[in-house]
Amino acid sequence: MQPLRMSRRVMNLAYMLTQNARRHGSRPGFVWGDKSWTWREIDAQVSALAAALAARGIARGDRILVHSKNGDEMFVSMFAAFRLGAVWVPTNFRLMADEVAYLAQASGAKAFLCHVDFPEHAAAVKGGALEFTWSVDGKASFGERSVADAIASQAGAVVENVAVEHDDPCWFFFTSGTTGRSKAAVLTHGQMGFVVTNHLADLTPGVTESDASLVVAPLSHGAGVHQLVQTARGVCTVLLPSEKFDIDEAFRLIEKHRVANLFTVPTILKMMVEHPAADKYDHSSLRHVIYAGAPMYREDQKAALKKLGKVIVQYFGLGEVTGNITVLPAALHDPEDGPHAKIGTCGFERTGMQVSIQDDEGRELGANQSGEICVIGPAVLAGYYDNPEANAKAFRNGWFRTGDLGHMDEEGFVYITGRASDMYISGGSNIYPREIEEKILTHPAVGEVAVLGVPDATWGEVGVAVCVAREGAKPVSEAEMAAFLLPKVPRYKMPKRFFFWEALPKSGYGKVPKRMVRDELEARGLLDLDKTKTS
Repeated sequence: MQPLRMSRRVMNLAYMLTQNARRHGSRPGFVWGDKSWTWREIDAQVSALAAALAARGIARGDRILVHSKNGDEMFVSMFAAFRLGAVWVPTNFRLMADEVAYLAQASGAKAFLCHVDFPEHAAAVKGGALEFTWSVDGKASFGERSVADAIASQAGAVVENVAVEHDDPCWFFFTSGTTGRSKAAVLTHGQMGFVVTNHLADLTPGVTESDASLVVAPLSHGAGVHQLVQTARGVCTVLLPSEKFDIDEAFRLIEKHRVANLFTVPTILKMMVEHPAADKYDHSSLRHVIYAGAPMYREDQKAALKKLGKVIVQYFGLGEVTGNITVLPAALHDPEDGPHAKIGTCGFERTGMQVSIQDDEGRELGANQSGEICVIGPAVLAGYYDNPEANAKAFRNGWFRTGDLGHMDEEGFVYITGRASDMYISGGSNIYPREIEEKILTHPAVGEVAVLGVPDATWGEVGVAVCVAREGAKPVSEAEMAAFLLPKVPRYKMPKRFFFWEALPKSGYGKVPKRMVRDELEARGLLDLDKTKTS
């Protein structure tokens, strides 16, 4: 029988704002420092910005690159893009200027909204499809105008939500590959409608317009998805007032706004529960403290449960599957070790999603057999933008290949046991060694290098760089290498240590397997960085 599909129309994600303006118009929707905006005010600003962008030629399908720190205009830009049927392309504001220039080129961005603090990025992003640049968070020496001026120029404008279909892109979610070259995962209106529903069902059930959510991470990534989910229920988003993560301030805001949920990573959660502020402020309003991005050490889990109660929720998910692979709900976070505690698991399959552990040929493996974690379901990306090679590698028989290795037990709980790539996770951020290695190799004294992640009590993993000097080159100190690399990579990607060896271990094929480098680090007593001294 021919499949019957009479319509591919779906809700434009910006319609959630339309709903909130109608139903909760006078309620606060966004709080930042001493400023707050009601849902009606947010909706009006979104329409004004959408009108200004449309007047400048932005239409359905056009890409809007946004390089900005957290703030109200970051929030508004997302929904303005959605309302027009355009594509929101946020960046990590910690990226270097050349990296953002590449994202502009790779996305085919027509507009660039750039925070006033990054004039070098504005200068680097030019040519290609780009037609104009506006500054975010005030007037700048660059760009045609500021976003605030653009909003003011169209005050009172009413812009309807553009009709969209299920597969219409709404967000380019940039995620690095094993080569370090970023790829644009295409997220669509239909897909994200499912993601919103799934997050509400599996991560924050029962949230209402009476609740508040605290943002402790950049809105350009997972935190942006999380606040989008909160918007669906009229939940007020509370933003930390400063760029620097202030734990005391975070707990103060939790108490003041009776925050019900927050999204974070294990490193930050560990810091929060160990901080004196956890005993100073009332955090009894917290019902869901969601963490993802890396496994959480069992002792840290228990400490969090002891301090906050049974409110922590874990999920496993990539940008390509928009955080929708598995969930370990609060009820299954057991504070005591025992036969009932699911220690080490990242949970079971999310609602509407299916996980398969597969071998190299794509055959499904049985319980407790290790293979690649693959997933299907409505949360999976449409594909990578303008990257057929990456699409061919990422999909097999309709399954999305995560690149993570693991197994599933008899009850369907998933355990991550390793990574198919060399990628490591530091403080919840994915670090791809190839990118850093290429930058190190631009040093005239370095002939070979291997970067890999090693255990770290604070960040989960940190990078170390093992270098081999070029023949005849003068010795280079760790401090000199760090100084050389600092302007070339964001601080969170910086290796913690630089070692110089006479040679790197190699396989019979002349390759440098990271496991052999790791074994050599262990043999030399260099895996525990706290016990080694910087030269």
